[in-house]
Amino acid sequence: MSFSNYLEDKVLDHVLGEGLRNFTSPATLFISLHSADPGETGASELSGNGYARVAANFAASSAGSSSISADVVFGPAVTADWLQATHFGVYDASTAGNFLMGGALTTPQTIVVGATGTFSTGNLTASLD
Repeated sequence: MSFSNYLEDKVLDHVLGEGLRNFTSPATLFISLHSADPGETGASELSGNGYARVAANFAASSAGSSSISADVVFGPAVTADWLQATHFGVYDASTAGNFLMGGALTTPQTIVVGATGTFSTGNLTASLD
């Protein structure tokens, strides 16, 4: 799991006494899928063919990590097979917005016409070491 530079700056400002300068915790977070490592910017996000980010909630953190608190389901509005997703990301908006963090999927997924891609409760985790 890697935080974006944007989120790293916000966390450091908060922890080091700058408060939440110009940062409000997003009311809703959105999971994205990527065909390669999104890096610090959210690169390689899937697009087209019915793809859209999906709203998600995370449970309260414990022992340095937090997982999704309900299933996240991509599809079923798939109009053509999607590229294989190897990574996921977290954004603060359903389109555009700020990329917050990303990580590798344990098992890459290809979502095809007529199918959905489901990440079960607890199966996407954000963690800090």
